[in-house]
Amino acid sequence: MHIKSIKTDIFEPGQDLPAFIKRHLPSVKENSIIAVSSKVAGLWEGRTAKLEDKEKLIKKESSFALKTSLCWFTVKDGMVMTNAGIDESNIKGQLALLPKNPYKTAAKLRAALCRAYGVKHLGVILTDSMILPFRAGIIAAAVAYGGFHGVKDYRGKKDIFGRKLTLTLVDIADTLAASAGLVMGEGNEQSPVALIEDAPVKFTSKTLPREIKYPFKDDLYYPFFKKYLKR
Repeated sequence: MHIKSIKTDIFEPGQDLPAFIKRHLPSVKENSIIAVSSKVAGLWEGRTAKLEDKEKLIKKESSFALKTSLCWFTVKDGMVMTNAGIDESNIKGQLALLPKNPYKTAAKLRAALCRAYGVKHLGVILTDSMILPFRAGIIAAAVAYGGFHGVKDYRGKKDIFGRKLTLTLVDIADTLAASAGLVMGEGNEQSPVALIEDAPVKFTSKTLPREIKYPFKDDLYYPFFKKYLKR
């Protein structure tokens, strides 16, 4: 697998995102995946707000919000993230919000890029940063994706010693997002796009967002969160 960051101009709110990507990445081959910052995807849709509205928007944009000493701990679209994905870095004098419907945005972007590049099998990932429990630093994750199966199911298959696996699911979408995020950067790299080639994925024209969303009460971390997540 090969991952390459794409350095670009500064993306302005309301710009044509497919044309912007095509200009900085003139061609892609079949079976490629394009990772795009969810911030840029949100700006494409004009998802900006005033700085003073941040706390109000965090509560509005999330299904759960808990104030901590560092940030707001939130759940949005089935994902645990800080501040409901609302950010003020790398945007001048405004707040950047996530796309209203990330999977719809990913599908729209993928369709436009398939037409622009003349390819059939193309994946798209919208990336954003998240924090893992008890780990220093941030890691990129997939807010949404399209064009490939985001989860690989090993349940019922055997390991190298013939033992049948009962629980193992591989989170392909977030693993690819994290890999792309490493080359895209978080500071002044100005690389909101990355090209992933030869990824070990199965491409599909129909993406099922529910495949990657795990039930809260079955989740490994639920015992830590159940005091707050009243479901």
